[in-house]
Amino acid sequence: MIYLVRHGETSFNRDRLGLGRADPPLTDLGRRQAAAVAERLAREPVTQVLASPLARALETARAIADQHALAPDVRAGLTELDAGEADGVPLSELSLRHGEFLQRWMGSAPADVPMPGGESVRDVARRLAGVIEELRQAADESVVVVSHNFVLKTLVCELLQIDLHRFRAIAVDLASVSTIAITRRGPSIVSLNDCCHLDRLNLDPAERSL
Repeated sequence: MIYLVRHGETSFNRDRLGLGRADPPLTDLGRRQAAAVAERLAREPVTQVLASPLARALETARAIADQHALAPDVRAGLTELDAGEADGVPLSELSLRHGEFLQRWMGSAPADVPMPGGESVRDVARRLAGVIEELRQAADESVVVVSHNFVLKTLVCELLQIDLHRFRAIAVDLASVSTIAITRRGPSIVSLNDCCHLDRLNLDPAERSL
């Protein structure tokens, strides 16, 4: 079983800023979200925790790994999409600063459109190839992957052989868990964007999807 986990909230998420390779830590809420995810996965027979090296993902991964007496296995390939010049830019200002990019980004082939000065989703898929192959071979394991918005959308698309241009159809909210079963017949979705473990935090739904 593969558990795909998005990190908890950072100040960039809270303030609606573009977030790629910038490395803000979790907020207080983000740490509570990480603890809730860790509690949710504590009853699962987790054998490995893979994590992005960025602080927000690594802190979330450590909370989960601690429940199983494990240490996160850091993978550079799980680092978030390089947002280039959009990193730290208020989302409301993107159209003013990068209008031509946004027009292409919202078009019919968004996976091949690089962020201004950064990566495309296709670039992310290429550097995830090794991790994807490893996960496809993990039929007898229970692996948690803690990463980021675009990386997790890409993993879902690639594992399930969904057209990468459809990445926006997949929601991975902050501190969500998406579960994929790996069987001899191939991967299948068990759950997508599960946030039930966050109910006790009394969040506004809008706070989960930033």
